[in-house]
Amino acid sequence: MPDPIILSAPPTGRIAEIILHFTPNWFAASMGTGILAVALGQFPASPLLHGAGQALYLANTGLFLLLASAYALKWVLHPHLAARLFAHPVQSMFLGTIPMALATIINATLMYGPALYGETAATGLATTLWFVDAMLALAVGIGVPFLMFTRQSHAIGDMSAVWLLPVVAAEVAAASGLLLLPHLADPQAALTMLVVCIALWACSVPLALSILVILFLRMVLYKLPPAAMAATSWLALGPIGTGALGLALIALNGPQALNASGLGTLAQPLTGAALLGALALWGYGVWWLATALLVTLRQIRLGLPFNLGWWAYTFPLGVYALATLKIGAILPLGLFPVAGAGMVCLLVVIWLVVAARTVAGAINGRLFNDPCIA
Repeated sequence: MPDPIILSAPPTGRIAEIILHFTPNWFAASMGTGILAVALGQFPASPLLHGAGQALYLANTGLFLLLASAYALKWVLHPHLAARLFAHPVQSMFLGTIPMALATIINATLMYGPALYGETAATGLATTLWFVDAMLALAVGIGVPFLMFTRQSHAIGDMSAVWLLPVVAAEVAAASGLLLLPHLADPQAALTMLVVCIALWACSVPLALSILVILFLRMVLYKLPPAAMAATSWLALGPIGTGALGLALIALNGPQALNASGLGTLAQPLTGAALLGALALWGYGVWWLATALLVTLRQIRLGLPFNLGWWAYTFPLGVYALATLKIGAILPLGLFPVAGAGMVCLLVVIWLVVAARTVAGAINGRLFNDPCIA
């Protein structure tokens, strides 16, 4: 852990204090809000849900811009303090929330943007943002683990599922790119996007699954994480849900790109392999979902203090619900649509609780605390 820094001239004013103590884990609030907006958009037959999702999309866009501005100001005003994040073994992991939060805006833009901005403008905006998101995801997914190898101090007993955050960003970007596939008119661009998204998926999912093995060992040897980190148990569901979602989207949108490029003979094998992989990951997710629920129930009984980590209850559940619904769009089985809808209902309840407590914590200032600064 880095030595604390004593500020010789502490900033004065509420805004200055917020900027000084702003940390990237605030972007988890944008992730959770964005995934709910996307999840509500999966029910186009309901104008109420569609309207609520569109409102959340617009609100989340404003939230992301506000958070990005605050973090940029911290780097401008306090660069030497902001840079201490790179040596912190926990806070640095939350850099992965920035591209993942942006990915939810890209996905929602494809869903709600055509009605708001027009089809061409929405596709152009989503495509531009996707390139930024993919580069950020790769930078974080490679850079943060390298910092873990070289600058940070870690131990198995101190490990938690936050190790997944920088790694998972690439597969989230892959899922966004696969959603963008049907909107690309140029066959060569669509084929390139498909290949790049498969590569991004491969940069993330196998590594994330290997981290889950270590996480299982850590919980066996050192038992559950402390109450303040209890919500991170849900993060394990994130790479599984996003990985399954990516494969389901390959099965749904990949054949169109292959057929348009004259590679139609590969479409059927790709669809079958992707669907099989999606189902395998979805089944794996059932185990982690049940485990996360048991951990949460235990921690509620023992005491569960609120912090920004509670947003970990939202995004992983949201992507797993989306994967469930996408698999249901492929297989004519009632299990998946019903289970997916049930998870979205649970997501709504969780989001309402976490959002309300976050607003309260932001107003009283308790949630603005950078552990890199004393």
